[in-house]
Amino acid sequence: MSSIIQLLPDHVANQIAAGEVVQRPASVVKELLENAVDAKATDIKLILKDAGKSLVQVIDNGVGMSVTDARLCFERHATSKIRYAEDLFALSTKGFRGEALASIAAIAHVELKTKMEQDELGTNIVIEGSKFITQEPCVLPKGTSFSVKNLFFNIPARRNFLKSDTVELRHIIDEFQRVALAHPNIQFTMYHNGSEIYNLPSSNYRQRIVNTFSGKTNEKLVPVKEETEIVTIEGFVGKPEFSKKNRGEQFFFVNNRFIKSGYLHHAVMAAFEGLLKDGAQPSYFLYLNVPPNTIDINIHPTKTEIKFDDEHSLYAILRSTIKHSLGQFNVAPILDFDRDPNLDTPYQYKNKEAEYPTIQVDSSFNPFADEKPVKSSSSFSSGSSYKKSEVQPSWESLYVGLEQIQGEEFGTSSFETEAVSSSLFDDVETEHEAGRTFQIHKKYIFSTIKSGMLVINQGRAHQRILYEEFLTNITVNKAPSQQLLFPLELFYSVNEIEMIKELQVSLEALGFIFETINDDSLIISGIPVRATESQVSIVIDDLLNDLYQGISTDSYSLNDSIAKSLSKCLAIKTGTYLTEKEQESLVNNLFACKEPNITPFNKPTFITLSVDDLDKKFAL
Repeated sequence: MSSIIQLLPDHVANQIAAGEVVQRPASVVKELLENAVDAKATDIKLILKDAGKSLVQVIDNGVGMSVTDARLCFERHATSKIRYAEDLFALSTKGFRGEALASIAAIAHVELKTKMEQDELGTNIVIEGSKFITQEPCVLPKGTSFSVKNLFFNIPARRNFLKSDTVELRHIIDEFQRVALAHPNIQFTMYHNGSEIYNLPSSNYRQRIVNTFSGKTNEKLVPVKEETEIVTIEGFVGKPEFSKKNRGEQFFFVNNRFIKSGYLHHAVMAAFEGLLKDGAQPSYFLYLNVPPNTIDINIHPTKTEIKFDDEHSLYAILRSTIKHSLGQFNVAPILDFDRDPNLDTPYQYKNKEAEYPTIQVDSSFNPFADEKPVKSSSSFSSGSSYKKSEVQPSWESLYVGLEQIQGEEFGTSSFETEAVSSSLFDDVETEHEAGRTFQIHKKYIFSTIKSGMLVINQGRAHQRILYEEFLTNITVNKAPSQQLLFPLELFYSVNEIEMIKELQVSLEALGFIFETINDDSLIISGIPVRATESQVSIVIDDLLNDLYQGISTDSYSLNDSIAKSLSKCLAIKTGTYLTEKEQESLVNNLFACKEPNITPFNKPTFITLSVDDLDKKFAL
């Protein structure tokens, strides 16, 4: 009987490992950027084409590699960071991923150019699908250039699972931001299809955060700093009034490594308790430094989750530190009855010299220059200085013709009289005529039908009406727009601006008019008729939040997502009073829709109660 168990060839094993290491181009970007950081580079460039599907190139000025190291780095379980098993619990670099470069080389065309400072010549290696094509010396500057072309060229099934360029670029930007924010002392530059996306010079933490997102970010940041034996916390949290519905600007860094921690996030939310609206998420950029032997970073394949030895103490320290910072900078209210607010001094006046007031005297001023001569006291007694003739006609003329006006107005007026009925149920039939609508609890609309009664959820019904209207405007005809007297200027991050540019054509079909779209802001001069000026920022924020999870490559799916998001945001909410005409208009427009039964989110818009159902309620 032949053997059943057999060893896999290296190229097959590398392709299987690639499924764990490389899910999308962003995974390649993460590995190459972290390798460049570990190489002690001070300038790192990221060059992309087609959102990384055609090219991912990382160029750094680090220490480089020798000829032997350049060849060995593509072998499985080859690393410069691990010597013994105990080293896994005391990592100070980006961690150990022995099969990273080998897995990338197994599913792409890879070209490596590297040179150490003391060497005269560098090394150029070309690999295609785990096969070494060439290895030759070449003239290079100090550092390493790693190019990954045609990702998943030999695994077309994996390539078909990639999303659109917009989605893949957003994931790459997320990974780029995480590495760039963790290392502000390194200059980072990012290019996509020949255009510059980021140019982040070497700076401190605050400047790196502001440069990464937008210029208005500096106004939102509240410094956080605390040093204990367990952990050293440094960073910033956003002011509550700048909170958003998405969790895009939330970063935890432990020993300069980005992590995700629901436990620490709960500590931040606990510190903001009572300061945020329902569903709002604060922004934070927190850098934690702990001893390497007190954490385990190998519990997750992507190293984004960490296990701490003393989580409870870390939770308490983080929560109290943020609370203290919010109170110190007057973001959170302070309950101190002995505190005199008049003695508060702004922080910018800490080292400012006191300015002494100056006194200016006008020597030529004469207060009696324009004074008129005063008459004798007898003139006051006679009242000649008081112009009685000018005042008297004014109040006497108020009553001239009043009797005639009263007779004209009140003589023709009629008063409504309310007929008192002797029976309680005499006029029931006349009050509840067929087809009339009634609003209950400012949420439901009741209407009578032949078979019984119709109960409509006003918010859901309006969602269906707006959804079909927006979808028609996007796909068939352009909606009208109302011009703003003063254009609105809104500020967003670079990632959000890129998403708005992708949605610009669809938004303009809905009635938005964009004057200019800059790197970190946009100016809107026209908005849809259905929206108000105060709703514009809320509408765009909700739209970005809904589309943040992914945008389909199909244009119809994109338009459908936009119509759904805007209909949900602009629909009337529970608690809105509707007049009888508005109720009837809502009912008529609902049943004029193609699908009046359900909302765009597959929830029922109305229910019917037949006479039999009502009879059963009163049955004994």
